[in-house]
Amino acid sequence: MSHHYIPSKDSEFLTWTNNFMNYLSMHYTSFNFPSMDYQELSQMHNDFVQKYNLAEAPETRTKASVQAKKESRKNFEAAIQQKVKEYLTYNHLVTDEDRDNMGLPIHKTTRTPSPVAATYPDFDIDSGTIRRLTVHFYDQGQKKSKAKPAGQHGAEIRWAILDSPPTQLDDLTHSSFDTHTPFTLQFDENQRGKTVYFCLCWENTRGEKGPWSEIVKAIVP
Repeated sequence: MSHHYIPSKDSEFLTWTNNFMNYLSMHYTSFNFPSMDYQELSQMHNDFVQKYNLAEAPETRTKASVQAKKESRKNFEAAIQQKVKEYLTYNHLVTDEDRDNMGLPIHKTTRTPSPVAATYPDFDIDSGTIRRLTVHFYDQGQKKSKAKPAGQHGAEIRWAILDSPPTQLDDLTHSSFDTHTPFTLQFDENQRGKTVYFCLCWENTRGEKGPWSEIVKAIVP
């Protein structure tokens, strides 16, 4: 994807990022854009705005302030490019209207469709922290790699606290989605010692699901 959508002039870049971050702030949850990644961009945006103002104001403009602005923009722009490519370009939850409102180009509709996953996520459950279960997922048989299968946006995680093993997938009544491993659940004190059952599948950028994994249980520590 071309990065030419980002303006070259600092003043235009500032205007563009103000609009981009404002729109993203109102929609990142519905886009399944990770909160941690949004907060990272927000902090970098604030840093660039501050350094831009210092470098542009005659009373504070120095070689050091100009260099600081350049470094801030370089880091911020690289982060934008990475996260746009990772979370917004082919995310089925982001419409072409959304991309246009954010100042992003509309990707070609003739692109090769994302394949439906032929494998399922394998996963390990970390119970080393009280009242927390952390699911580390990876492609089937690929434990040493965090890479998702080609064309997959992330993993759907079905789970439920049950007194007895589930007999069907629909018994897992809670559903979450995560684009990157790991996935973490927090529990209340009164839920410690209870059994949680998990099942995962890959979902591609068009929302199509691959096969489900085996159902695995864990005890809330």
